[in-house]
Amino acid sequence: MKLSLLSKNLLGINGLGRIGKLLLWNQIHLRYFDGIVINCGREIGKDLDDLIQVIETDSTYGSLHKFLFGMVGKKAEIRVLDAEKPILEIEGIPIKILRNARDPKDVNWLNEGVKIVVDCTGSFLDPAQATEGGKPCLRGHLDSGALKVICSAPFKLKGTTQMPEDAKTMIFGINHLEFDPARHHIISAASCTTTGLSHMIKPLMENELTSRIVTASMSTIHATTNTQSILDSVPKAAAADLRKSRSVLNNIILSTTGVTKALEQVMPGIKHIGFMADSVRIPINTVSLINLNVTFYTQLDDLGEPRINRKLINDVYQKAAQGAQKDLLIYSERQNVSADLIGTMAAITIEAHETHTRTGFISFPPEVLALQGLNTDKHLEMPVTHAKIFGWYDNELGSYVNCLSKLINYVAENSL
Repeated sequence: MKLSLLSKNLLGINGLGRIGKLLLWNQIHLRYFDGIVINCGREIGKDLDDLIQVIETDSTYGSLHKFLFGMVGKKAEIRVLDAEKPILEIEGIPIKILRNARDPKDVNWLNEGVKIVVDCTGSFLDPAQATEGGKPCLRGHLDSGALKVICSAPFKLKGTTQMPEDAKTMIFGINHLEFDPARHHIISAASCTTTGLSHMIKPLMENELTSRIVTASMSTIHATTNTQSILDSVPKAAAADLRKSRSVLNNIILSTTGVTKALEQVMPGIKHIGFMADSVRIPINTVSLINLNVTFYTQLDDLGEPRINRKLINDVYQKAAQGAQKDLLIYSERQNVSADLIGTMAAITIEAHETHTRTGFISFPPEVLALQGLNTDKHLEMPVTHAKIFGWYDNELGSYVNCLSKLINYVAENSL
């Protein structure tokens, strides 16, 4: 029995790790696709029951049943339609499991009837790499029959700085409307942090007063990921960062993030701003926090008070949450802790209670002004306002996978 005979609108998922499994959960809930084909590339456990257990349980979010129906809801119906293929059915959605091909070009999506594939392995990140090189790559999905490939991680170009014309980074609610089905065939959904940060920056860039940004910086207080060591390990040869091999269970670990480059790809207007970013890994299993620091050129009102202040910034976010970014940005005046945000389905939740601003003045002496052609014997005082803004994001399910699913559905709707 071929799943392609059961339905015409199929989604392919390559990889059943953290993002792959949670994406499966979300798509079962959304029911946009008629069926899903998952390529695991190998056997899982001893039998089909072991695979089913992997799909329906999660140490961070509980069970699939709880996700779909809540703590006191019913249990999700999981049936085995074909034990040999195998093909499952979860809440009426047929799920076919592939176990033979590790290389994307060998999956044969064409034979499965799959046109949209999401690569969730984290192993294939270079959109420029061609299958002729012999190594597995993202383009292998296209060669095996897919029309569009969406990568659940940021692109990493190797050996070239030129992004292919058919590749683009997109975040739903930020630049997904730029998708061109005739041109874009390989898409990156960026990272969880870039997704959250872009939705924090967007309302500021779209407001006349807060768009005048001098400089900005960000630290993400980030939950653990599978790239970290459970216990201390020996660093690899030529390792540049020894902290990556230290125990995630016992440490706060300073780290780096590529969020700045990815942010420029989805929001080109940010390029003129001096933007710095870093990451601090902490030993919790999900929900991360962005600490955004922004310095604005500002103006004084008739009473000599700065026009950019705490109230204005919170008003900007509150309007965004009720308007253009509804269901993607949440405005909260509660005093939250990270556990309160587990499973929250939004790109970012603004912690408005902790928004703070301070206004100071940059003094330009006459000799500096003279260099700009201004002849005066007076100092020029320019007001600037510094703001500290906090945003929560459930970096796995609620923020990233939620926005990834919206992007997948949009691409499918405008491609098929």
